[in-house]
Amino acid sequence: MADGFDLRDEPWIPVRWANGASSWCGLRELFHRAHEIVDLELPVPPAASGLLRILAAMTARIARDADGVRLDDEDAAEEIAAWLEAREEILAAGRFDPQAVDAYLDEEVPAGRLDLFDPVRPFLQDPRLATECVDAQGSPNPSGVNKLVFGRPTGVNGAVLFGHFTDGDPVAVSVAEAAWHLIAQLYCGPAGQCTPRRITEVRTGSGDAGPLRKAVSYHAWGADLFTSLVLAVPVPDDGSDADVPDECPWETGDLPDPLAPPAELTWPGRLLTGRFRHAVLLVPSTDRTQVTDAYITWSTHEPKPAVRDPYVILDRGKEGQLHVREADGARALWRDVDALLLMDGSHSALRPHSLTSLPPRLRRRLSVRAYGFHQDGKQTDTTWFEATTPPILQWQEEADPRMARHLARCHQAAEDVGTRLEYAARLAWRLATDASAAAAPTVKLDRRKPGPWAEAALGRYWPAAEREFWQMAAPERCDTPPLPPLVKAALTALDDAIGAANRADIRVARARSCARAALHAVLRAAA
Repeated sequence: MADGFDLRDEPWIPVRWANGASSWCGLRELFHRAHEIVDLELPVPPAASGLLRILAAMTARIARDADGVRLDDEDAAEEIAAWLEAREEILAAGRFDPQAVDAYLDEEVPAGRLDLFDPVRPFLQDPRLATECVDAQGSPNPSGVNKLVFGRPTGVNGAVLFGHFTDGDPVAVSVAEAAWHLIAQLYCGPAGQCTPRRITEVRTGSGDAGPLRKAVSYHAWGADLFTSLVLAVPVPDDGSDADVPDECPWETGDLPDPLAPPAELTWPGRLLTGRFRHAVLLVPSTDRTQVTDAYITWSTHEPKPAVRDPYVILDRGKEGQLHVREADGARALWRDVDALLLMDGSHSALRPHSLTSLPPRLRRRLSVRAYGFHQDGKQTDTTWFEATTPPILQWQEEADPRMARHLARCHQAAEDVGTRLEYAARLAWRLATDASAAAAPTVKLDRRKPGPWAEAALGRYWPAAEREFWQMAAPERCDTPPLPPLVKAALTALDDAIGAANRADIRVARARSCARAALHAVLRAAA
Protein backbone atom coordinates (compact mmCIF):
# COMPACT_ATOMS: atom_id res chain seq x y z
CA MET A 1 0.00 0.00 0.00
CA ALA A 2 2.94 2.34 0.61
CA ASP A 3 3.93 2.36 -3.05
CA GLY A 4 0.62 2.02 -4.84
CA PHE A 5 -2.84 0.50 -4.93
CA ASP A 6 -2.86 -2.73 -6.92
CA LEU A 7 -6.40 -3.39 -8.10
CA ARG A 8 -5.61 -7.06 -8.53
CA ASP A 9 -5.37 -7.72 -4.81
CA GLU A 10 -6.40 -4.61 -2.87
CA PRO A 11 -10.06 -4.81 -1.75
CA TRP A 12 -12.05 -2.18 -3.67
CA ILE A 13 -15.09 -3.91 -5.20
CA PRO A 14 -18.04 -4.42 -2.79
CA VAL A 15 -19.75 -7.79 -3.34
CA ARG A 16 -22.36 -9.99 -1.70
CA TRP A 17 -21.59 -13.67 -1.28
CA ALA A 18 -23.93 -16.63 -1.58
CA ASN A 19 -24.00 -17.01 2.22
CA GLY A 20 -25.43 -13.48 2.55
CA ALA A 21 -22.23 -11.84 3.80
CA SER A 22 -20.86 -8.69 2.22
CA SER A 23 -17.22 -7.74 1.77
CA TRP A 24 -14.79 -6.04 -0.61
CA CYS A 25 -12.40 -7.84 -2.91
CA GLY A 26 -9.84 -7.20 -5.61
CA LEU A 27 -9.94 -8.39 -9.20
CA ARG A 28 -8.13 -11.65 -8.47
CA GLU A 29 -10.51 -12.78 -5.73
CA LEU A 30 -13.51 -11.58 -7.72
CA PHE A 31 -12.63 -13.80 -10.69
CA HIS A 32 -11.40 -16.72 -8.56
CA ARG A 33 -14.65 -16.77 -6.59
CA ALA A 34 -17.14 -15.28 -9.07
CA HIS A 35 -19.26 -18.44 -8.77
CA GLU A 36 -19.68 -17.69 -5.04
CA ILE A 37 -20.69 -14.04 -5.56
CA VAL A 38 -24.36 -13.26 -6.09
CA ASP A 39 -24.20 -9.51 -6.58
CA LEU A 40 -22.09 -6.39 -6.93
CA GLU A 41 -22.82 -3.81 -4.25
CA LEU A 42 -21.23 -0.66 -5.65
CA PRO A 43 -23.22 2.29 -4.28
CA VAL A 44 -22.53 4.33 -7.44
CA PRO A 45 -24.57 2.80 -10.32
CA PRO A 46 -22.68 4.59 -13.15
CA ALA A 47 -19.46 3.14 -11.73
CA ALA A 48 -21.06 -0.32 -11.58
CA SER A 49 -22.18 0.01 -15.20
CA GLY A 50 -18.67 0.95 -16.30
CA LEU A 51 -17.07 -1.71 -14.11
CA LEU A 52 -19.23 -4.41 -15.72
CA ARG A 53 -17.88 -3.40 -19.12
CA ILE A 54 -14.32 -3.59 -17.81
CA LEU A 55 -14.98 -6.98 -16.20
CA ALA A 56 -16.64 -8.23 -19.40
CA ALA A 57 -13.54 -7.29 -21.40
CA MET A 58 -11.37 -9.14 -18.88
CA THR A 59 -13.74 -12.11 -18.92
CA ALA A 60 -13.28 -12.40 -22.67
CA ARG A 61 -9.53 -12.85 -22.04
CA ILE A 62 -9.89 -15.21 -19.07
CA ALA A 63 -12.80 -17.52 -19.93
CA ARG A 64 -11.89 -20.46 -22.15
CA ASP A 65 -13.27 -23.88 -22.99
CA ALA A 66 -11.53 -27.24 -22.61
CA ASP A 67 -9.67 -26.73 -25.91
CA GLY A 68 -8.38 -23.33 -24.80
CA VAL A 69 -10.74 -21.32 -27.03
CA ARG A 70 -11.28 -17.92 -25.40
CA LEU A 71 -14.34 -15.75 -25.72
CA ASP A 72 -12.28 -13.16 -27.60
CA ASP A 73 -11.03 -15.73 -30.11
CA GLU A 74 -11.14 -14.18 -33.58
CA ASP A 75 -11.60 -17.48 -35.41
CA ALA A 76 -14.57 -18.44 -33.22
CA ALA A 77 -16.01 -14.96 -33.70
CA GLU A 78 -16.16 -15.51 -37.45
CA GLU A 79 -18.50 -18.46 -36.93
CA ILE A 80 -21.18 -17.55 -34.40
CA ALA A 81 -22.18 -21.18 -33.80
CA ALA A 82 -18.62 -22.05 -32.75
CA TRP A 83 -18.48 -19.05 -30.43
CA LEU A 84 -21.80 -19.92 -28.79
CA GLU A 85 -20.65 -23.52 -28.36
CA ALA A 86 -17.48 -22.34 -26.60
CA ARG A 87 -19.54 -20.06 -24.34
CA GLU A 88 -21.88 -22.91 -23.45
CA GLU A 89 -18.94 -25.12 -22.46
CA ILE A 90 -17.51 -22.31 -20.32
CA LEU A 91 -20.86 -21.81 -18.58
CA ALA A 92 -21.17 -25.55 -17.96
CA ALA A 93 -17.83 -25.49 -16.08
CA GLY A 94 -19.48 -23.22 -13.52
CA ARG A 95 -16.43 -21.14 -12.61
CA PHE A 96 -13.33 -19.43 -14.00
CA ASP A 97 -10.11 -21.42 -14.10
CA PRO A 98 -7.90 -19.90 -11.35
CA GLN A 99 -4.77 -20.51 -13.43
CA ALA A 100 -6.28 -18.62 -16.36
CA VAL A 101 -7.20 -15.74 -14.01
CA ASP A 102 -3.66 -15.49 -12.65
CA ALA A 103 -2.10 -15.87 -16.09
CA TYR A 104 -4.07 -12.90 -17.37
CA LEU A 105 -3.60 -10.64 -14.35
CA ASP A 106 0.08 -11.45 -13.78
CA GLU A 107 1.44 -12.23 -17.24
CA GLU A 108 -0.75 -10.91 -20.03
CA VAL A 109 -1.30 -7.48 -18.46
CA PRO A 110 2.01 -5.55 -18.33
CA ALA A 111 3.41 -4.88 -14.88
CA GLY A 112 1.93 -1.87 -13.11
CA ARG A 113 -1.00 -1.40 -15.45
CA LEU A 114 -3.54 -2.45 -12.82
CA ASP A 115 -2.00 -0.20 -10.15
CA LEU A 116 -4.04 2.92 -9.50
CA PHE A 117 -0.91 4.92 -8.65
CA ASP A 118 1.71 3.43 -10.98
CA PRO A 119 4.12 6.29 -11.86
CA VAL A 120 4.31 5.33 -15.54
CA ARG A 121 0.90 3.91 -16.52
CA PRO A 122 -1.65 4.21 -13.71
CA PHE A 123 -4.85 2.26 -14.37
CA LEU A 124 -7.17 4.10 -16.81
CA GLN A 125 -5.28 7.35 -16.25
CA ASP A 126 -2.97 9.68 -18.15
CA PRO A 127 0.15 10.72 -16.16
CA ARG A 128 0.88 13.46 -18.72
CA LEU A 129 -1.89 15.60 -17.23
CA ALA A 130 0.36 16.66 -14.35
CA THR A 131 2.41 18.72 -16.84
CA GLU A 132 -0.25 19.41 -19.48
CA CYS A 133 -3.00 20.77 -17.20
CA VAL A 134 -1.31 24.01 -16.13
CA ASP A 135 -2.41 27.60 -15.76
CA ALA A 136 -1.18 30.56 -17.79
CA GLN A 137 1.94 30.78 -15.62
CA GLY A 138 2.75 27.10 -16.11
CA SER A 139 1.79 26.06 -12.57
CA PRO A 140 -0.18 22.82 -11.98
CA ASN A 141 -3.92 23.36 -12.39
CA PRO A 142 -5.76 20.33 -10.96
CA SER A 143 -9.54 20.04 -11.18
CA GLY A 144 -10.14 19.24 -7.50
CA VAL A 145 -11.37 16.14 -5.75
CA ASN A 146 -14.91 17.54 -5.69
CA LYS A 147 -14.90 17.47 -9.50
CA LEU A 148 -13.97 13.79 -9.40
CA VAL A 149 -16.70 12.63 -7.02
CA PHE A 150 -20.16 12.63 -8.56
CA GLY A 151 -22.72 14.24 -6.29
CA ARG A 152 -20.40 16.83 -4.80
CA PRO A 153 -20.83 20.51 -5.67
CA THR A 154 -18.01 22.30 -7.47
CA GLY A 155 -17.21 25.96 -7.87
CA VAL A 156 -19.19 28.52 -5.87
CA ASN A 157 -22.70 27.14 -6.40
CA GLY A 158 -24.67 24.64 -4.36
CA ALA A 159 -22.26 24.05 -1.47
CA VAL A 160 -24.97 24.43 1.17
CA LEU A 161 -27.83 22.89 -0.78
CA PHE A 162 -26.09 19.74 -1.95
CA GLY A 163 -23.46 18.87 0.61
CA HIS A 164 -20.90 20.16 3.06
CA PHE A 165 -18.07 20.28 0.55
CA THR A 166 -16.30 23.32 -0.83
CA ASP A 167 -13.41 23.73 -3.23
CA GLY A 168 -11.66 25.83 -0.61
CA ASP A 169 -11.70 22.98 1.91
CA PRO A 170 -11.85 19.73 -0.08
CA VAL A 171 -12.42 16.43 1.67
CA ALA A 172 -10.28 13.54 0.47
CA VAL A 173 -11.87 10.22 -0.50
CA SER A 174 -10.71 6.66 0.08
CA VAL A 175 -8.77 5.08 -2.75
CA ALA A 176 -11.50 2.53 -3.41
CA GLU A 177 -14.15 5.24 -3.71
CA ALA A 178 -11.85 7.23 -5.99
CA ALA A 179 -11.56 4.16 -8.25
CA TRP A 180 -15.35 4.01 -8.55
CA HIS A 181 -15.60 7.66 -9.51
CA LEU A 182 -12.67 7.38 -11.91
CA ILE A 183 -14.66 4.74 -13.82
CA ALA A 184 -17.88 6.76 -13.58
CA GLN A 185 -16.14 9.88 -14.95
CA LEU A 186 -14.72 8.01 -17.93
CA TYR A 187 -18.08 6.54 -18.89
CA CYS A 188 -20.53 9.27 -17.80
CA GLY A 189 -18.45 12.45 -17.54
CA PRO A 190 -19.85 15.84 -18.59
CA ALA A 191 -19.45 17.84 -21.78
CA GLY A 192 -18.43 21.47 -22.08
CA GLN A 193 -16.00 23.41 -19.95
CA CYS A 194 -13.27 21.43 -18.23
CA THR A 195 -9.75 21.92 -16.92
CA PRO A 196 -7.63 23.16 -19.87
CA ARG A 197 -5.16 20.74 -21.39
CA ARG A 198 -2.54 22.95 -23.00
CA ILE A 199 -1.24 20.85 -25.87
CA THR A 200 -3.23 22.57 -28.62
CA GLU A 201 -4.86 25.92 -29.26
CA VAL A 202 -8.16 24.26 -30.24
CA ARG A 203 -10.73 23.67 -27.48
CA THR A 204 -8.09 23.56 -24.78
CA GLY A 205 -10.68 23.64 -21.99
CA SER A 206 -13.70 21.99 -23.59
CA GLY A 207 -14.58 18.32 -23.80
CA ASP A 208 -17.26 15.93 -25.03
CA ALA A 209 -19.65 13.82 -22.97
CA GLY A 210 -18.68 10.33 -21.90
CA PRO A 211 -19.98 7.40 -23.98
CA LEU A 212 -22.68 6.46 -21.44
CA ARG A 213 -23.80 9.94 -20.45
CA LYS A 214 -27.62 10.01 -20.06
CA ALA A 215 -27.80 6.30 -20.82
CA VAL A 216 -29.32 3.34 -19.02
CA SER A 217 -27.58 -0.03 -19.43
CA TYR A 218 -29.25 -3.43 -19.32
CA HIS A 219 -27.37 -6.62 -18.39
CA ALA A 220 -28.45 -10.26 -18.29
CA TRP A 221 -28.23 -11.19 -14.61
CA GLY A 222 -27.70 -14.76 -13.51
CA ALA A 223 -27.74 -16.58 -10.20
CA ASP A 224 -24.04 -15.81 -9.66
CA LEU A 225 -21.52 -13.28 -10.91
CA PHE A 226 -19.70 -15.88 -12.97
CA THR A 227 -22.78 -16.42 -15.13
CA SER A 228 -23.49 -12.69 -15.37
CA LEU A 229 -19.93 -11.91 -16.49
CA VAL A 230 -19.79 -14.65 -19.13
CA LEU A 231 -23.13 -13.46 -20.53
CA ALA A 232 -21.87 -9.87 -20.42
CA VAL A 233 -19.28 -10.61 -23.12
CA PRO A 234 -21.08 -9.31 -26.22
CA VAL A 235 -21.90 -11.84 -28.91
CA PRO A 236 -19.67 -11.11 -31.93
CA ASP A 237 -21.60 -9.18 -34.54
CA ASP A 238 -19.46 -8.90 -37.66
CA GLY A 239 -16.42 -10.82 -36.47
CA SER A 240 -13.12 -9.12 -35.74
CA ASP A 241 -10.36 -7.68 -37.92
CA ALA A 242 -7.37 -9.93 -37.28
CA ASP A 243 -5.00 -7.24 -38.57
CA VAL A 244 -5.95 -4.84 -35.77
CA PRO A 245 -5.03 -5.94 -32.23
CA ASP A 246 -7.89 -5.72 -29.76
CA GLU A 247 -6.34 -4.04 -26.74
CA CYS A 248 -7.88 -2.48 -23.64
CA PRO A 249 -6.27 0.68 -22.21
CA TRP A 250 -4.40 -1.30 -19.53
CA GLU A 251 -3.00 -3.66 -22.18
CA THR A 252 -1.66 -1.22 -24.77
CA GLY A 253 2.00 -0.36 -25.18
CA ASP A 254 1.76 3.41 -25.58
CA LEU A 255 -0.49 6.14 -24.26
CA PRO A 256 -2.91 7.35 -26.95
CA ASP A 257 -2.09 10.52 -28.87
CA PRO A 258 -4.91 12.95 -27.95
CA LEU A 259 -4.39 14.87 -31.22
CA ALA A 260 -4.50 11.82 -33.50
CA PRO A 261 -7.50 9.75 -34.61
CA PRO A 262 -8.29 7.12 -31.96
CA ALA A 263 -7.61 3.46 -32.54
CA GLU A 264 -10.22 1.42 -34.37
CA LEU A 265 -12.95 0.05 -32.12
CA THR A 266 -12.37 -3.69 -32.22
CA TRP A 267 -14.39 -6.45 -30.54
CA PRO A 268 -14.67 -6.95 -27.63
CA GLY A 269 -12.02 -5.02 -25.68
CA ARG A 270 -11.98 -1.64 -27.40
CA LEU A 271 -15.72 -1.78 -27.98
CA LEU A 272 -16.22 -1.92 -24.20
CA THR A 273 -13.28 0.19 -22.96
CA GLY A 274 -12.04 2.26 -25.89
CA ARG A 275 -14.60 5.06 -26.27
CA PHE A 276 -13.59 7.40 -23.45
CA ARG A 277 -13.76 11.16 -24.09
CA HIS A 278 -12.10 12.19 -20.82
CA ALA A 279 -8.62 11.89 -19.37
CA VAL A 280 -8.15 11.62 -15.61
CA LEU A 281 -5.21 11.54 -13.21
CA LEU A 282 -5.66 10.90 -9.50
CA VAL A 283 -3.47 12.63 -6.92
CA PRO A 284 -2.92 10.39 -3.86
CA SER A 285 -2.07 11.34 -0.33
CA THR A 286 1.50 10.75 0.87
CA ASP A 287 0.62 7.40 2.44
CA ARG A 288 -1.49 6.34 -0.58
CA THR A 289 -4.56 5.74 1.58
CA GLN A 290 -6.66 8.57 0.08
CA VAL A 291 -7.09 10.62 -3.07
CA THR A 292 -6.73 14.31 -2.32
CA ASP A 293 -6.98 15.84 -5.81
CA ALA A 294 -7.52 14.96 -9.46
CA TYR A 295 -6.98 16.25 -12.97
CA ILE A 296 -10.00 15.81 -15.26
CA THR A 297 -9.91 17.04 -18.84
CA TRP A 298 -10.54 15.96 -22.42
CA SER A 299 -8.85 12.97 -24.05
CA THR A 300 -9.76 13.56 -27.69
CA HIS A 301 -11.68 15.96 -29.89
CA GLU A 302 -12.04 13.52 -32.77
CA PRO A 303 -15.62 12.68 -33.87
CA LYS A 304 -17.33 10.01 -31.86
CA PRO A 305 -17.33 6.61 -33.59
CA ALA A 306 -20.64 5.34 -34.92
CA VAL A 307 -20.87 2.16 -32.88
CA ARG A 308 -23.70 0.39 -31.10
CA ASP A 309 -23.13 -0.13 -27.39
CA PRO A 310 -24.18 -3.73 -26.64
CA TYR A 311 -26.06 -2.91 -23.42
CA VAL A 312 -28.44 -0.10 -24.42
CA ILE A 313 -31.90 0.05 -26.00
CA LEU A 314 -32.09 1.90 -29.29
CA ASP A 315 -35.35 3.69 -30.05
CA ARG A 316 -36.37 4.40 -33.62
CA GLY A 317 -37.48 7.95 -34.34
CA LYS A 318 -40.27 9.02 -36.68
CA GLU A 319 -37.85 9.28 -39.59
CA GLY A 320 -36.18 5.96 -38.84
CA GLN A 321 -33.13 7.32 -37.03
CA LEU A 322 -31.90 5.37 -34.01
CA HIS A 323 -31.04 6.94 -30.66
CA VAL A 324 -30.13 5.57 -27.24
CA ARG A 325 -32.99 5.34 -24.75
CA GLU A 326 -32.13 7.85 -22.06
CA ALA A 327 -32.17 7.23 -18.34
CA ASP A 328 -35.16 8.74 -16.53
CA GLY A 329 -35.18 8.68 -12.76
CA ALA A 330 -38.99 8.81 -12.76
CA ARG A 331 -39.42 5.84 -15.12
CA ALA A 332 -39.54 2.38 -13.56
CA LEU A 333 -37.69 -0.52 -15.19
CA TRP A 334 -40.84 -2.54 -15.93
CA ARG A 335 -41.81 0.04 -18.56
CA ASP A 336 -38.85 -1.16 -20.66
CA VAL A 337 -39.74 -4.85 -20.49
CA ASP A 338 -41.23 -5.06 -23.99
CA ALA A 339 -38.03 -3.61 -25.49
CA LEU A 340 -36.05 -6.30 -23.68
CA LEU A 341 -38.26 -9.18 -24.81
CA LEU A 342 -39.36 -8.43 -28.36
CA MET A 343 -37.01 -9.22 -31.22
CA ASP A 344 -35.57 -6.43 -33.33
CA GLY A 345 -38.11 -5.45 -35.96
CA SER A 346 -41.11 -6.38 -33.81
CA HIS A 347 -41.64 -2.77 -32.75
CA SER A 348 -39.98 0.62 -32.67
CA ALA A 349 -37.09 -0.30 -30.36
CA LEU A 350 -33.99 -2.46 -30.76
CA ARG A 351 -33.20 -4.81 -27.91
CA PRO A 352 -29.72 -4.53 -26.31
CA HIS A 353 -27.39 -6.71 -28.36
CA SER A 354 -26.10 -8.34 -25.16
CA LEU A 355 -29.54 -9.91 -24.65
CA THR A 356 -29.48 -11.83 -27.94
CA SER A 357 -28.55 -15.51 -28.32
CA LEU A 358 -28.92 -16.30 -24.62
CA PRO A 359 -28.46 -19.94 -23.57
CA PRO A 360 -31.92 -21.61 -23.65
CA ARG A 361 -31.21 -23.74 -20.56
CA LEU A 362 -30.51 -20.62 -18.46
CA ARG A 363 -33.32 -18.36 -19.64
CA ARG A 364 -35.74 -19.36 -16.89
CA ARG A 365 -33.31 -18.07 -14.27
CA LEU A 366 -32.11 -14.88 -15.99
CA SER A 367 -33.21 -11.45 -14.83
CA VAL A 368 -32.20 -8.04 -16.20
CA ARG A 369 -30.10 -5.62 -14.16
CA ALA A 370 -30.36 -1.96 -15.17
CA TYR A 371 -27.99 0.86 -14.23
CA GLY A 372 -29.05 4.39 -15.15
CA PHE A 373 -27.80 7.92 -14.65
CA HIS A 374 -30.38 10.66 -15.24
CA GLN A 375 -28.32 13.52 -16.70
CA ASP A 376 -28.53 16.16 -19.38
CA GLY A 377 -26.06 16.16 -22.25
CA LYS A 378 -23.80 18.76 -20.68
CA GLN A 379 -23.16 19.28 -16.96
CA THR A 380 -26.33 18.62 -14.94
CA ASP A 381 -26.65 15.36 -13.00
CA THR A 382 -30.09 14.60 -11.55
CA THR A 383 -30.13 11.10 -10.07
CA TRP A 384 -28.83 7.60 -10.62
CA PHE A 385 -30.59 4.31 -10.08
CA GLU A 386 -30.21 0.54 -10.10
CA ALA A 387 -33.04 -1.95 -10.63
CA THR A 388 -33.47 -5.66 -11.30
CA THR A 389 -36.41 -7.44 -12.89
CA PRO A 390 -37.78 -10.85 -11.97
CA PRO A 391 -36.53 -13.66 -14.28
CA ILE A 392 -38.24 -12.28 -17.41
CA LEU A 393 -35.79 -13.41 -20.10
CA GLN A 394 -37.54 -16.78 -20.24
CA TRP A 395 -40.26 -14.83 -22.08
CA GLN A 396 -38.13 -13.41 -24.86
CA GLU A 397 -40.02 -13.53 -28.13
CA GLU A 398 -37.84 -16.22 -29.73
CA ALA A 399 -38.47 -18.49 -26.71
CA ASP A 400 -42.09 -17.63 -25.78
CA PRO A 401 -43.71 -15.34 -28.37
CA ARG A 402 -47.15 -15.51 -26.78
CA MET A 403 -45.92 -14.29 -23.41
CA ALA A 404 -43.63 -11.64 -24.92
CA ARG A 405 -46.48 -10.11 -26.88
CA HIS A 406 -48.81 -10.32 -23.88
CA LEU A 407 -46.39 -8.31 -21.75
CA ALA A 408 -45.92 -5.84 -24.58
CA ARG A 409 -49.72 -5.36 -24.70
CA CYS A 410 -49.83 -4.90 -20.94
CA HIS A 411 -47.14 -2.25 -21.04
CA GLN A 412 -48.75 -0.41 -23.95
CA ALA A 413 -52.09 -0.48 -22.13
CA ALA A 414 -50.45 1.02 -19.04
CA GLU A 415 -48.89 3.79 -21.12
CA ASP A 416 -52.21 4.53 -22.85
CA VAL A 417 -54.06 4.72 -19.54
CA GLY A 418 -51.32 6.91 -18.06
CA THR A 419 -51.62 9.33 -20.97
CA ARG A 420 -55.39 9.44 -20.59
CA LEU A 421 -55.09 9.91 -16.82
CA GLU A 422 -52.87 12.94 -17.31
CA TYR A 423 -55.40 14.41 -19.72
CA ALA A 424 -58.32 13.63 -17.39
CA ALA A 425 -56.63 15.22 -14.38
CA ARG A 426 -55.76 18.36 -16.33
CA LEU A 427 -59.34 18.49 -17.64
CA ALA A 428 -60.74 18.17 -14.13
CA TRP A 429 -58.57 21.02 -12.88
CA ARG A 430 -59.61 23.30 -15.73
CA LEU A 431 -63.30 22.58 -15.27
CA ALA A 432 -63.08 23.00 -11.51
CA THR A 433 -61.26 26.33 -11.61
CA ASP A 434 -62.62 28.00 -14.76
CA ALA A 435 -66.36 28.60 -14.92
CA SER A 436 -66.20 29.64 -18.58
CA ALA A 437 -64.57 26.34 -19.50
CA ALA A 438 -67.33 24.41 -17.78
CA ALA A 439 -69.91 26.22 -19.90
CA ALA A 440 -68.02 25.89 -23.22
CA PRO A 441 -68.98 23.17 -25.73
CA THR A 442 -65.31 22.11 -26.01
CA VAL A 443 -62.53 22.57 -23.48
CA LYS A 444 -59.06 23.64 -24.60
CA LEU A 445 -56.26 22.76 -22.21
CA ASP A 446 -53.16 24.88 -21.74
CA ARG A 447 -50.10 22.68 -21.24
CA ARG A 448 -48.41 25.54 -19.43
CA LYS A 449 -51.12 25.43 -16.74
CA PRO A 450 -51.69 21.74 -15.98
CA GLY A 451 -52.73 22.29 -12.37
CA PRO A 452 -51.59 20.15 -9.42
CA TRP A 453 -53.83 17.13 -9.94
CA ALA A 454 -52.08 15.63 -12.98
CA GLU A 455 -48.71 15.23 -11.31
CA ALA A 456 -50.29 13.95 -8.11
CA ALA A 457 -52.46 11.44 -9.99
CA LEU A 458 -49.57 10.09 -12.07
CA GLY A 459 -47.42 9.79 -8.96
CA ARG A 460 -50.04 7.45 -7.51
CA TYR A 461 -50.90 5.67 -10.75
CA TRP A 462 -47.49 4.39 -11.87
CA PRO A 463 -46.68 2.36 -8.73
CA ALA A 464 -50.18 0.87 -8.86
CA ALA A 465 -49.78 0.14 -12.59
CA GLU A 466 -46.51 -1.67 -11.86
CA ARG A 467 -48.22 -3.90 -9.31
CA GLU A 468 -50.95 -4.72 -11.85
CA PHE A 469 -48.34 -5.36 -14.55
CA TRP A 470 -46.46 -7.97 -12.54
CA GLN A 471 -49.71 -9.64 -11.51
CA MET A 472 -50.55 -9.94 -15.21
CA ALA A 473 -47.06 -11.32 -15.96
CA ALA A 474 -48.18 -14.92 -15.79
CA PRO A 475 -48.85 -17.36 -18.67
CA GLU A 476 -52.34 -18.14 -17.36
CA ARG A 477 -53.31 -14.48 -17.80
CA CYS A 478 -52.24 -14.16 -21.43
CA ASP A 479 -55.86 -13.96 -22.56
CA THR A 480 -56.95 -11.55 -19.82
CA PRO A 481 -57.59 -7.98 -21.09
CA PRO A 482 -55.08 -5.67 -19.36
CA LEU A 483 -57.13 -2.46 -19.50
CA PRO A 484 -59.78 -2.99 -16.75
CA PRO A 485 -57.39 -3.25 -13.76
CA LEU A 486 -55.27 -0.40 -15.11
CA VAL A 487 -58.27 1.89 -15.58
CA LYS A 488 -59.42 1.02 -12.07
CA ALA A 489 -55.98 1.99 -10.76
CA ALA A 490 -56.16 5.26 -12.70
CA LEU A 491 -59.61 6.10 -11.30
CA THR A 492 -58.35 5.52 -7.77
CA ALA A 493 -55.28 7.67 -8.44
CA LEU A 494 -57.48 10.47 -9.82
CA ASP A 495 -59.75 10.41 -6.77
CA ASP A 496 -56.78 10.43 -4.40
CA ALA A 497 -55.20 13.36 -6.24
CA ILE A 498 -58.36 15.45 -6.13
CA GLY A 499 -58.97 14.58 -2.48
CA ALA A 500 -62.15 13.86 -0.55
CA ALA A 501 -62.44 17.40 0.80
CA ASN A 502 -62.28 18.94 -2.68
CA ARG A 503 -64.85 16.51 -4.05
CA ALA A 504 -67.43 17.96 -1.66
CA ASP A 505 -67.49 21.11 -3.81
CA ILE A 506 -70.20 20.87 -6.49
CA ARG A 507 -67.97 22.26 -9.25
CA VAL A 508 -65.18 19.84 -8.38
CA ALA A 509 -67.68 16.97 -8.26
CA ARG A 510 -68.85 17.78 -11.80
CA ALA A 511 -65.26 18.11 -13.02
CA ARG A 512 -64.37 14.76 -11.42
CA SER A 513 -67.33 13.12 -13.14
CA CYS A 514 -66.17 14.40 -16.54
CA ALA A 515 -62.60 13.23 -15.86
CA ARG A 516 -63.76 9.76 -14.81
CA ALA A 517 -65.87 9.54 -17.97
CA ALA A 518 -62.73 10.31 -20.01
CA LEU A 519 -60.97 7.38 -18.35
CA HIS A 520 -63.92 5.01 -18.85
CA ALA A 521 -63.81 5.95 -22.53
CA VAL A 522 -60.57 3.97 -22.83
CA LEU A 523 -62.50 0.80 -22.00
CA ARG A 524 -65.31 1.63 -24.45
CA ALA A 525 -62.80 2.28 -27.23
CA ALA A 526 -61.17 -1.12 -26.66
CA ALA A 527 -64.46 -3.02 -26.54
